[in-house]
Amino acid sequence: MPKITPALWFDTQGEEAATFYCSVFPNSSIKNVSHYGENAPRPAGTVLAVDFELDGEQFTAINGGPEFTFTEAVSLMIDCADQQEVDHYWSKLSEGGEEGPCGWLKDRYGLSWQVIPRALPELMNDPDPARAQRAAQAMFGMKKLDVAGLYAAADGTG
Repeated sequence: MPKITPALWFDTQGEEAATFYCSVFPNSSIKNVSHYGENAPRPAGTVLAVDFELDGEQFTAINGGPEFTFTEAVSLMIDCADQQEVDHYWSKLSEGGEEGPCGWLKDRYGLSWQVIPRALPELMNDPDPARAQRAAQAMFGMKKLDVAGLYAAADGTG
């Protein structure tokens, strides 16, 4: 199967963003930085693209210019084991960005993330539809997701 690598379009902050993301996720690093050459749309020597890895997942940041910006139509979802991971990623990625509803946020570069505890899909797919509905209703009222609050709502105790 061919490898699929998300390419993230930035104006000029691709290397800065890649460095930031590598500081947030474990086992992450910059793999390659390429630069514009002569007769290119940007000054020769400025960063064109940055290949980086976030905990085993490959990405490319492209400094393509201001023509395109991120929207919520595309987001990166983080599968968090527990509340501690939710808290960590929420805190780091929302710093300088914008908190949204239901576990969504925009980072300082405008990229949307979903910070989701593994408990959420588990609760949303509960065989008891009333329990799943209570968990969903609780999620709709949250920004950063609260695992204990989701379970309490699902159990009818929250």
